[in-house]
Amino acid sequence: MLLLDERIWALFRRHWRHTLTYWSLFFSFGLCIAFLGPTILDLRCQTQTTLQQITWVFFSQQFCLLLGSTLGGLCKKTLTFRLWALFSCTSIISLVFAIIPLCHHVILLSIAMAMAGLAMGVIDTIANLQLVKLYQKDSAIFLQALHFFIGLGALVSPLVADPFLADDSCVLGANWTINSTSSDLEHLRSSMAGHGSALHNISQYPLFTEGIVVTRVSYAFWIMAVINLPVPAAVLALMSHERRLPCSRSSPRLLDRDSSSGHVEGSDQGHGNVFSCCLPGTLKGHPATFSFLHILGGAILFITDGIIGSYAGFVYTYAVSPPLLMGRKLAGCLDSVFWASITAGRLASMYFSYRFTAPTLLTFSLVGVFLVQCLLLIFYTSPVFLFIGTCVLGLCISSIFPAVLAFIEDILNYKGCATTVLVTSASTGEMLLQLLVGTVIHNQGSYSFLLCCTVASFIGFCLFLLLLYVRHIHRDPPTDSSISMETREKTVTDGS
Repeated sequence: MLLLDERIWALFRRHWRHTLTYWSLFFSFGLCIAFLGPTILDLRCQTQTTLQQITWVFFSQQFCLLLGSTLGGLCKKTLTFRLWALFSCTSIISLVFAIIPLCHHVILLSIAMAMAGLAMGVIDTIANLQLVKLYQKDSAIFLQALHFFIGLGALVSPLVADPFLADDSCVLGANWTINSTSSDLEHLRSSMAGHGSALHNISQYPLFTEGIVVTRVSYAFWIMAVINLPVPAAVLALMSHERRLPCSRSSPRLLDRDSSSGHVEGSDQGHGNVFSCCLPGTLKGHPATFSFLHILGGAILFITDGIIGSYAGFVYTYAVSPPLLMGRKLAGCLDSVFWASITAGRLASMYFSYRFTAPTLLTFSLVGVFLVQCLLLIFYTSPVFLFIGTCVLGLCISSIFPAVLAFIEDILNYKGCATTVLVTSASTGEMLLQLLVGTVIHNQGSYSFLLCCTVASFIGFCLFLLLLYVRHIHRDPPTDSSISMETREKTVTDGS
């Protein structure tokens, strides 16, 4: 028995160039989002700044990623413009990787990372938009694959960087060999896995800002720049195939001329900018549930992506603190286990999203996330269960973003601006909820980390139940074609 039926394979064969290109874009996205944490201490040496100063680089990247997600929804509706935007953004990412070793001041490094954040945000929104428009009601399985490639890129990036990271201080001071060891650096790297949020209790580590800089991290960035180069090349090849380049002599291709598909790529019907859902002209004729669907979908992703960012950022801090007091090296594996399970979960969800409906998949995922968090609270003294819970949590939470995106777009018949709203909400949650959890941990202690995640997962499940209710009472407004059909039928009836 085939894993997928012939219709799905036929859709993929028809759109394989676009699909593979968008998947490669998210591999580039994963590369860029995961490299900063492991290399941040070496970049501190390169810029000869304090740890508190270098963490502004995290903020600049995250804030501009959010801004880029919004800008991606404001792009023109034409396929040509969006492909040019994707080509520019992937080229910018390669350029940023190449110039980071030349940024010897923290302000220059922050500007470079802000550029990368903007590019990542635009890629995030446009790639999701284009894939949803290509496959529409069959988009769930392809969205799961799209987000699998984020995890794949995030796994590759630290592997490339690791051989070039400094084992000891990369700014040599007079007393370093006496006071500190390489395990201190490993501890700091793991503590800062969550975008530099856990920065308390670091005064015992003498991180010098003056001295001889000895770091080889430049090679890691140049290698990643080369790895990323095929991605803009793939976008350029797609533009050439679709005759979207200025040198193309013939007219652009129409991707979906097939009579079985009423959607023409490039027409972009129904996908406006991020603010179009709020415009009176758009809301006119739609029921109140139209707006509530966008709000609830965005709120669910705000919470679930916030949980991912918070858990990845603070699970190490929780593990090395009382009552667990795990060893640094063992605790450092937790973050890798979490991201590996997310990647594996998205790979498995490609099949599950084909076999099960989005509401069913989301119900199991959200219930699983909440139950795992509750069990982690109950067995909070068990290091073994922390590893098991981390793995299961990653598997459960991995499929939520693509499933919510496909679910909301399907409810709205691909006529709203749901994709842009959902992507922007997820980016906002990943940034803000992580800051909120970090503040609570700093004030109340590491145990509050699990409590925050449990409360957030319960709220997310309640919002999903409310979303199901709103979906049940939601009624689509009649389309122009249905109105004209009804009028025609009425005329025929009256005439007879």
